[in-house]
Amino acid sequence: MANITISSKTSRDKAKVWYYLEWGKGAGQRKASGIYTWAKPKDSTQKQFNKDALAILETKRSQMTLDLQAIASGHVPAHKLKSNFFDYFQAFVSANERPGNRSLSCCLEAFKKFHGKAHISAGEITENLCERFRSYLLDNLNGETPADYFMRFKRVMKAATKEGYFRINPAADVKTKAHPSGQKDILEASEYIKLMKFPCSNQEVKKAAIFSLYTGLRWCDVEPLEWVDVKENSILLKAQKKTGFRVEVPLHENAKLAIGERSKGRVFNLPTADGANKSLKEWVKKAGIAKHITWHSLRHSMSVLLQDAGVDVATVAGLLGHTTTKYVHKTYQRYKKKSGEEAIKNLPS
Repeated sequence: MANITISSKTSRDKAKVWYYLEWGKGAGQRKASGIYTWAKPKDSTQKQFNKDALAILETKRSQMTLDLQAIASGHVPAHKLKSNFFDYFQAFVSANERPGNRSLSCCLEAFKKFHGKAHISAGEITENLCERFRSYLLDNLNGETPADYFMRFKRVMKAATKEGYFRINPAADVKTKAHPSGQKDILEASEYIKLMKFPCSNQEVKKAAIFSLYTGLRWCDVEPLEWVDVKENSILLKAQKKTGFRVEVPLHENAKLAIGERSKGRVFNLPTADGANKSLKEWVKKAGIAKHITWHSLRHSMSVLLQDAGVDVATVAGLLGHTTTKYVHKTYQRYKKKSGEEAIKNLPS
């Protein structure tokens, strides 16, 4: 077992010294500790800061030594077993999410809503919990989204197991499941108008749903949306930490009417995802629309209607925040009877 050593590097302005933990000279054998000290402390406060920082650094070195030994032995150290696994999940999202694809972020949000608490330890994540999370996704999401999210969840579990959070991967034997294939319910153009005119028991849900119909925002994007991201004629989705990539979505006049006058803080005051979907379901039913509509159906509806109107797939993909057309081709299309009838006429007669 290699020893963990501490190396340092002075910042460009010479004011700070940053520290690293190393256990070899190969690729991936050096890790930034996130800890610094003042290069030339000016007073007693900075001297005490340096002393505390070095003590924390030594604790981190000891924990990493234990982590490496634990991985080799199959033992899960107590500090990993009891720490908040949501923190690890978030760090994994920040390091691995690709521009234009927020499935990892949305998977994390879904997992948090499923658990219902701000803290979950690795020790609480069992095979049974993974199975229940899979069922939760299937019960609350449409189309291929449950399978997509659970596949990403399994990826996180696999990485966490390699990093010593689990002795045995709790999700390894839980197979990814998708809804049976078939045409997914969407809202037609006339149903857009019908819903906008029909009252909803929760006005904030109605506003956010109409906004999503005209922007294609997922729940995990619309729920935390803030006014600072709303421009005069567009919205800017938050950047991915790893890439700095931001998605700009133009605003339809009906989307502007839905949010009303500019304010501060969050644009919508929404209930939980479950509560919002419940209000949405009741609203759709009372409006006389006999379809199974969830929040994801709103995004799906916008994509299909734009394509029905002749908008090219690349443009639709861009509006949905995708960097390629692959997912739009795969998920956000539908068979159109009229197009099929025209196609058949091309066969020999």
